[in-house]
Amino acid sequence: MIYFLGPNMNLDGLVYLIIAIMFGPAILLTIIGFAILKKNKKAAKILFILAAVYVIISLGVCGTLISGF
Repeated sequence: MIYFLGPNMNLDGLVYLIIAIMFGPAILLTIIGFAILKKNKKAAKILFILAAVYVIISLGVCGTLISGF
């Protein structure tokens, strides 16, 4: 019988994927915000706010998944 979650299974890739989901889009929104900061300050401010909200929500959801609750 094949055991899918055996004692020697390495789940490092899954942790890296969850961390990428947590911080990837927020970093991308921040980079785009800095790129358009000189042309359109209002749009850049909205992107910065969206990045902050995304980090807060993702740390709550993904952090709960990582901690095991």
